[in-house]
Amino acid sequence: MAYNETLEKRMDAAWEVFPKDIRSRLEKKKMFGGLAYLYKGKMTVGIVKQDLMVRVIESKMPKVLTHSAARPMDFTKRPMKEFIYVSESGFNVEADLQYWLELGLEHAKTKVS
Repeated sequence: MAYNETLEKRMDAAWEVFPKDIRSRLEKKKMFGGLAYLYKGKMTVGIVKQDLMVRVIESKMPKVLTHSAARPMDFTKRPMKEFIYVSESGFNVEADLQYWLELGLEHAKTKVS
């Protein structure tokens, strides 16, 4: 298992609470050795091994990084702009997972017209 498939199933279920017009524009794509969810072609969230990957609006990064389970995404050994990893403790309940999905979707919406 290259990435957490149980998390993938949880995320698929979590997206179901979003309006149909959003869900219809989501696609899953293999990226980063894991899985990414794209909204209108823009990355929102994903799974890399056991971690949740989230795109975050730059102005929200300082606050988001105060979360004990969040850390800068260092896939290339250097922090990537507007990307974070969230460890399992940060999404072990559905409300927390929903928060991260909304944050990633918010970022993608700023990148699409």
